[in-house]
Amino acid sequence: MRCVRNITEDLWWVGADDRHTPLFENIHPIPQGVSYNSYLLLDEKTVLFDCVDWSAAPQLVENVESLLGGRDLDYIVLHHLEPDHGAGLWAVLQKWPNARILSSLAAQRFMDQFGFAPVSGERRAVKEGERFSFGKHAVTFYAAPMVHWPDVMVSFEETDGILFSADAFGTFGALNGKLFSDELDFPAVWLSEARRYYTNIVGKYGPQVQALLAKAAALGDKLKMICPLHGPVWRKDLNWFIGKYDRWSRYEPEDREVLLVYGSMYGGTEQAAQAMAIALTERGVGVSMYDVSTTPVSQLISESFRCSHILLASVTYNMDFYPPVRDYLEDMKALALKGRTFAIMENGTWNPCFAKLAEPFIAQELDGTLLEPRLSMKSTLKGDQQEELETLADAVAQSVKG
Repeated sequence: MRCVRNITEDLWWVGADDRHTPLFENIHPIPQGVSYNSYLLLDEKTVLFDCVDWSAAPQLVENVESLLGGRDLDYIVLHHLEPDHGAGLWAVLQKWPNARILSSLAAQRFMDQFGFAPVSGERRAVKEGERFSFGKHAVTFYAAPMVHWPDVMVSFEETDGILFSADAFGTFGALNGKLFSDELDFPAVWLSEARRYYTNIVGKYGPQVQALLAKAAALGDKLKMICPLHGPVWRKDLNWFIGKYDRWSRYEPEDREVLLVYGSMYGGTEQAAQAMAIALTERGVGVSMYDVSTTPVSQLISESFRCSHILLASVTYNMDFYPPVRDYLEDMKALALKGRTFAIMENGTWNPCFAKLAEPFIAQELDGTLLEPRLSMKSTLKGDQQEELETLADAVAQSVKG
């Protein structure tokens, strides 16, 4: 049974939802699933924009075949060859072997490396600014390398003003029949997954995203719709979502709030973190609190992009970083997140030294600002340290409120 949605008079969504894969890229939990978006243009020439993951290839082929109604598939445009989009190419070419492939030169290399297509098929390596007409619809290609692979291109369809944006403007989450962002409560329900997708998948490449946003801005009011490879299609409020991408790619926090991440072995650090969360809330400061040992690091990264301040409460482990805290800090470094303000609470039964380890890492690797004082405890936070906790809470609150 075909599962398609009409987008414009001549363009159809022919992709699929994946509700079975537990980890995106075998790293990031996707409890709400993910969509693999593919689009079919029915013009004088028929054009398939991108493919899907191998697991969804049978659905893609059925969708395309039902809409073609016996016509041949003339072109396949591949904006990005990562396997969650490129692996289904093999199944499409088995059905329509005469389809001509348009992609970047790098994508063609990856196509061969993965073995996604026969080497005998007709291919064309497209370049920046190259234009192709398929009848009444024409597209112009723009390079978008490292958003988030070096092969990435996007294309702009002129008649309906559609940007086929590859992985840019993507979102975790299965669509469940709702294709358009205005069919969803996007700010309340989907924004957190859009942020988690961006920060973990694309987040390292802020300058490259800024370059792509400049190209999108040059389209001006000709840009009417965005069709990404994951998540909903945007036909309303484009500037709102583009603004989110602009802020994320400049590593500017969305909210002046505190992200309180704690690493606790036996509960003492967790209790102290809870006391600090209460103290900050009483001072009118927003706090989001997470256990580093049980929270997926992708969620911590997403929240680190969102919040202006990060309060780390951690035990010392074998005179070194607590391993989950180290992983979190290293992930921040790997994704190039910089410029946050940090405060530290440390714990250790015989020699608390988390602050000694963390402070130079934060200053040198994360370009972070460190607040004083830091709070140090042995095993548990004692009653006679209440004043120390209040002093640190005052410093954090003052910094958050500016």
